[in-house]
Amino acid sequence: MKKKTRYLTKSRFKLALECPTKLFYTGKDEYPSTKTDDTFLVALAEGGFQVGELAKCYFPGGHDIVERSNELSLSKTNELLKQENVIIYEAAIRYENLFIRVDVLKKQGNNIELIEVKAKSSDGSNYDDFLGKKGQITSSWKPYLHDVAFQKYVVNKAFPNWQVKGFLMLANKSAVATIDGLNQKFQLTKTDDDKTYVKITGDVSPNALGKQLLSQINVDELILRIWSTAYFGQNEEYSFEDYIHFLANHYDKGKKIITPISNVCKGCEFNASEEKEKPGQKSGFKECWKQQLNWSDNQFKKPFVFDVWNLRTPKLLEQGIYHIEDVEKEHIGDISPEIDGSLSSKERQWLQIEKIKNKDKKFYVDKYGLRDVMNSYTYPLHFIDFETSMVAIPFYKGRRPYEQTAFQFSHHIAYENGAIEHKGQYLCTEKGKFPNFDFVRALKKELENDEGTIFRYAPHENTVLNQIMVQLQDTDVSDKEELITFIKSITHGANHNSERDMVDMLMLVKKYYYHPSMGGSNSIKAVLPAVLNASVFIKGKYSKPVYGKTSEVKSLNFDDGWIWIEYDEKGKVTSPYKLLPNLHEGIDNDIVDKFIYGDKLADGGAAMTGYAKMQFMNISEEEHQAISVGLLKYCELDTLAMVMIWEHFKELTGN
Repeated sequence: MKKKTRYLTKSRFKLALECPTKLFYTGKDEYPSTKTDDTFLVALAEGGFQVGELAKCYFPGGHDIVERSNELSLSKTNELLKQENVIIYEAAIRYENLFIRVDVLKKQGNNIELIEVKAKSSDGSNYDDFLGKKGQITSSWKPYLHDVAFQKYVVNKAFPNWQVKGFLMLANKSAVATIDGLNQKFQLTKTDDDKTYVKITGDVSPNALGKQLLSQINVDELILRIWSTAYFGQNEEYSFEDYIHFLANHYDKGKKIITPISNVCKGCEFNASEEKEKPGQKSGFKECWKQQLNWSDNQFKKPFVFDVWNLRTPKLLEQGIYHIEDVEKEHIGDISPEIDGSLSSKERQWLQIEKIKNKDKKFYVDKYGLRDVMNSYTYPLHFIDFETSMVAIPFYKGRRPYEQTAFQFSHHIAYENGAIEHKGQYLCTEKGKFPNFDFVRALKKELENDEGTIFRYAPHENTVLNQIMVQLQDTDVSDKEELITFIKSITHGANHNSERDMVDMLMLVKKYYYHPSMGGSNSIKAVLPAVLNASVFIKGKYSKPVYGKTSEVKSLNFDDGWIWIEYDEKGKVTSPYKLLPNLHEGIDNDIVDKFIYGDKLADGGAAMTGYAKMQFMNISEEEHQAISVGLLKYCELDTLAMVMIWEHFKELTGN
């Protein structure tokens, strides 16, 4: 019986460019991948599904190859390609053991336009955005350009008499929507077998869609550069063509390509947890390192150099330094404090390393530096957190693709007498509404009543308010000047500063505080559990039913008697985020955790995808309500987390 061909596809080629060894692990049940549902969550948050469908609308009259079977899709595509002129969506093309599905293929005689659609934005109609200052292709654009280069190679080989041009189709940030409600024409729904597809509502002819929002950018010159680049595999140099066949043949035969240990390993999706390994599944990450370094299982239990905050690890790996315990001061550089005596980045790195080397579990605090800065703040203290989304297709005319959309905030207040209150919140759940200006109006009502210090965590809130200020400048809303004045009063920007500029709590953590359980992260979702485990005061206070709608600590979303302190089987305080409802039912909890707590979409992953579900998915009223409640609780916890960190700092400094 003839062996079924295992094709090198676009996605597998992209995977191999990250690390060729991944080709051996991909698609095998015994090597679980954390990206299985992660891709769905990212596409949901970033609008990938809708952008792909909008692109098809700009090429009307096309034939959609909906068949997933390789043979059926090839047969249907080849039949359509017999026509002199034809447009095909998801065209299937094969050459030897290479197989691609082209997003949009436009055929006019022997002239072919090969169009790859991406949920990514660009500023215009040429490829200048893809190049760095020295004219090189930037790392962020390489995967997309390699994708088109691979497709063009396959099409050229399969149909050598064709004249093929390669294009990227991207959201044009310079384009402005000329109709209202465009994004609501593309709703997401799921089939019975859990596949996501876009359901189009209303007229989507080119005229009905208004001005085109996606740019078709020719990338043939960049493809030629890619084709002329040398590639390396198993200590040999290959041309682009030879490298493709090297990868394809290894994948088809199930042969592993050995790739040197490198910084790429840090983000390996085949790094199965110990829990996943127990049922007989394997960790591809561990398998690689064991084969190359002759490691035992115990060596994977030691902290890796990858885990050091903000540390550049490639040189350490080249020197054979893989564990934090093997890092010395000379590997870090000048470990001196900042001029004001606070922790410098290198000092913070060495602090983390030193605590691991010495098995020191105690936290570090610069008590006096922290006390001085805390004494400069004005009560009542305001703690705010925003949830935002870069919506791919605009809500209203006059808006642009991937504009910042601020759909939610939470606001806690801490009073000088020690009282804490969840004072206010905003959440836009209405479909098709651009919320930004109402968002600022609501925030203004929360913060204009006193001159108390305002805290944020990281630069995001400052960035968002500055972006909304620019949006306001282009509108004629009646309270435009009032809202701009308010934004300027609590932010800083290129042309303004303010006395009441929000204080970045993340910088307080970086400069004055470190707990070993934070590892290499300063994310609020890493700092909060560390603080809870370290603080006698916080544990004592929040292990009691003091939190709720009419309780001692007022809440807008949690019923009376809510207790934040729970312990795991090791006696450690469980992260409060684990106590909240899951916004992504049906998706592996490990994947949701990595998505929400990892760096894929920063700390707003849960809210961003929850909002996208409410805006663009055909969900029941019950699910819509459940997501709304979940979003309110998540955002409330974000500002409560800031309050708890503040309370811990007060405890440490004797304030």
